[in-house]
Amino acid sequence: MIWMLVQGQGVGAWGSAARGGVPGSGYGSMMGGGGWGDGSMMGGTPWGRPDTTDPSVENLDDARSAAEAFVDDLGQGMGVGEVMQFDNHYYAEIVGADGELATEVLVDPTSGTVQIEYGPARMWNTRFGMMAAGSSGSERVTAAEAERIADRWLADQGDLTADGAEELPGYYTLHTLRDGALEGMLSVNSTTGDVWYHSWHGQFVDMSEAP
Repeated sequence: MIWMLVQGQGVGAWGSAARGGVPGSGYGSMMGGGGWGDGSMMGGTPWGRPDTTDPSVENLDDARSAAEAFVDDLGQGMGVGEVMQFDNHYYAEIVGADGELATEVLVDPTSGTVQIEYGPARMWNTRFGMMAAGSSGSERVTAAEAERIADRWLADQGDLTADGAEELPGYYTLHTLRDGALEGMLSVNSTTGDVWYHSWHGQFVDMSEAP
């Protein structure tokens, strides 16, 4: 699995020394040796939550229900916004009690496991990510600037364009479009302007807007 993080010309793989990676080790070493499934950073709830009652996730409604069960465990008044289906998994936005986007999760269609999304949600999120403690929270990139940064980066990659930027703690996430049709997504760091393309999704299938 490859992630793409743009820092000048920097493009790396999981565990590389590029910004956002963990040199030579992978993510587990940053949580006292534990993996994402057994760490705890959101109100005592593990990053990964298996749905043991009915693990199969067959459609967008099932994925939303799994994500809702995940946020219910957090007990922080959170909800579920947009839900998307890709070849590899389902994706969902988690909305805070204040109505602002809090983080992003993935739902495994086979096991029903819900986990914090790879990449920016884990590494850049200044409230619920691995770097939350000690983050200054300062923001220098506006939503409009994030859209321009994304469009410039996508123009160098091919024929994709960016949709509107949605703000999360520490970064923005934007849909990517091909000929006006939704294709995938990327994120822009709201402090550095770095771009991280969400290469783990596979092909876009369908989506359900926030209720």
